[in-house]
Amino acid sequence: MEFTFHSGDLALDLAGTVQHRRDDRRDLLTAPDRLARWAVAAGLVTDPPPVSDADLAAAVDLREAIYRAATAVLHGRAPAADDRDLINRRAAAAPPVPRLTGDGAVHRDGDATAVLAAAARAAVDLLAAAAGPGERTDDGVDAGRGVLKECQADPCTRLYLDTSRRRTRRWCDMRQCGNRAKAAAFRARRTTPGTHA
Repeated sequence: MEFTFHSGDLALDLAGTVQHRRDDRRDLLTAPDRLARWAVAAGLVTDPPPVSDADLAAAVDLREAIYRAATAVLHGRAPAADDRDLINRRAAAAPPVPRLTGDGAVHRDGDATAVLAAAARAAVDLLAAAAGPGERTDDGVDAGRGVLKECQADPCTRLYLDTSRRRTRRWCDMRQCGNRAKAAAFRARRTTPGTHA
């Protein structure tokens, strides 16, 4: 799978295009065509938009500002002014435009600037909700639609919205990080003397 979209929020899914930020960092947006494919996979546009090297650099700058701002809010701090300003500038552009086709389908049109505007607008909504007077838990902060958290599976660093009923989800995705964490815990129990699987 080229890209994953299990953060529960468009802005966090953009931030998630860097995997394992602390160890073995993997950047999924390494070329302009990859940003174009991400935009289609994210459902922002129907056809891959033209993307220049400057557009890619702008996307990476926005992605990192979103990650830093969300991490700050997660830890009870205000986002840095530079990150907030960058997100606001990108959000000011027009987002992709949906249009109804003759066969009743929706076609979404937009260039790279529009794609970044959509992600930045999602970040504005998310960060405003999470930075508000919402409830804070041991591992996250209420963002209205869910609790903003960081995946607890090592080495994953993905931020996500926990929308589970009790808000007790520990992993960004049960099929990937959750299964790996549970398998590792099972192996550890089996190899520890005096424990039973």
